[in-house]
Amino acid sequence: MKTLGSLLGRLLFTSVFLCLFPAGVFAADTVTQRYSSADTIWVLLGAALVFFMQPGFAMCETGLTRAKNAGNIVMKNVMDFALGTPAFWILGFGLMFGTDINGIIGAPDFFVTNFNVPDDAGFPSTAFLIFQTVFCATAATIVSGSMAERTKFSSYCIYSIAISLIIYPISGHWIWGDGWLAQMGFHDFAGSTAVHMVGGVCACIGAYLLGPRIGKYNEDGTVNAIPGHSLPLATLGVFILWFAWFGFNGCSTVSMTGDEAIQSAAHIFVTTNMSAAIATCTVMFLTWIRYGKPDVSMTLNGALAGLVAITAGCDLVSVPGSFIIGAIAGIVVVYSIEFIDQKLKIDDPVGAISVHGVCGALGTILTGLLAEQDGWLYSGDPHFFTVQVTGVIAVILYVAIAAGIVFKTIKSTVGLRVTAKEEISGLDFEEHGLPSAYADFMPAPEHLSPTAGITLSADAGTGSADAASFHTPPVRPATPDGHAYTLVTIITSKDRFLPLKVALEAIGITGMTVTEVHGYGIQKGHTELYRGASVASRLLPKIRLDIVVSAISPRTIIDIAKKILYTGKYGDGKIFVSSIDNVVKIRTGEEGFDALQDYPLTENGNK
Repeated sequence: MKTLGSLLGRLLFTSVFLCLFPAGVFAADTVTQRYSSADTIWVLLGAALVFFMQPGFAMCETGLTRAKNAGNIVMKNVMDFALGTPAFWILGFGLMFGTDINGIIGAPDFFVTNFNVPDDAGFPSTAFLIFQTVFCATAATIVSGSMAERTKFSSYCIYSIAISLIIYPISGHWIWGDGWLAQMGFHDFAGSTAVHMVGGVCACIGAYLLGPRIGKYNEDGTVNAIPGHSLPLATLGVFILWFAWFGFNGCSTVSMTGDEAIQSAAHIFVTTNMSAAIATCTVMFLTWIRYGKPDVSMTLNGALAGLVAITAGCDLVSVPGSFIIGAIAGIVVVYSIEFIDQKLKIDDPVGAISVHGVCGALGTILTGLLAEQDGWLYSGDPHFFTVQVTGVIAVILYVAIAAGIVFKTIKSTVGLRVTAKEEISGLDFEEHGLPSAYADFMPAPEHLSPTAGITLSADAGTGSADAASFHTPPVRPATPDGHAYTLVTIITSKDRFLPLKVALEAIGITGMTVTEVHGYGIQKGHTELYRGASVASRLLPKIRLDIVVSAISPRTIIDIAKKILYTGKYGDGKIFVSSIDNVVKIRTGEEGFDALQDYPLTENGNK
């Protein structure tokens, strides 16, 4: 018993001793650690933060576009990362970081089987692979915003793979893979050009070839604003991007070993934040002066413009230099968005071309001016500045040509753009069969009371547009002023609204009330699948037009509506005709015909 107790005591003492003094302490002189824990954690943290930019982009793009395309946009942001990851692993990484071939391209390293980090690197090659993968995904996801709301999902998947597989890696090799630009001394620390400008140029080429959204531009060239559906969502996306950018720029040091690396990372955090903050303030004040009110969505673009612009030189410029870069980026992004939207007539719903393309190039060039060591304004030598300009121009030309080939090939084969009907209905429904990205905000008929269907049928129903069901309303006595007033209500699908509006204006209709409504008729909506399960009948989105006429015959409106809206299928719509006792114009106090003043057009088009 005494021996057993002594043995247990020795085991307890040994266990405590080993916990307090691990074996590694005594083996430190004999065991060599290849990698630095601090450096590896720093690189992996950066990869996680840059990956977190994906939901930031998804929220920003979704908020700045319409609700009917929200599901489509988040799906694209998920898939460009999911598709880009294997594409970059299979071929892209090797083209970018493989053994240099004449300064143009890296030797293919399929499935990254031969790559090794330099001997002085404090992290394994797998950490570097995931770090570069998320950077590649950032370049690809930029394109989705500029081509939002009218691009085929299948086409998006194809060009997203092409960007990750070939376009991004080749120019990336020039800059970060010991290619010809790197050999010249071109400096792009974290990717103003390598990532953001590449994505911005692809976005510009794609949006140009795709064409503007329906209703964006009038025949005379004037621009119609198409507001996004959720500024809070877009703002949250920008906050996430701002936060994740500290990993994008700061963790690009790929080291936290030694005082120099620590000071560099801290300096980059400060310059990154300063540029973003000043650009945001600059855009707010500039739009306040130009538009009379501080523009929210443009200010959000300003924050991103400052982040993109500082990315190239965040390690080389001083804090005052980052202040200047942010201020210039804030000014440039406003005028660039206006110029591209209004002058070039390139429809970019989220401003991606200006934010990433223009400000990416701007920040890279400004690094050549403001870098503390070699910048033209500091050294008096224009060489570094010239190299920066050369690199920007070369990458723009390459990406524009490569992206043009990819997009034109897609356009001539599977097609880039959805049909007009699909675009008007929304890509959530047409491309993915989604009832709505915000289904809980649109009640389903099954959740309504048993008597609610009666109201819906009269208010916003849809059904057969059988021509025989429309009749001229019975003649009624004129009002005391000698005129009769009729309310014609037309409910139809959204894709038929524009031609109907044009036809009604052609006969002299000077005013109408247009409302987006939801309803169902005898077809009880459509059955769709969500996660493989059937979604019960739902309220369908429709357009309701209310028109009050006196001089123009209701029969004329009915005949025009029947001609334009009739297809013989369920969902053509309905027309309701009812009598109005009086019309009052609030501004002038006029009543009756004087308040309405509708005039039919003569044969020569005059009233």
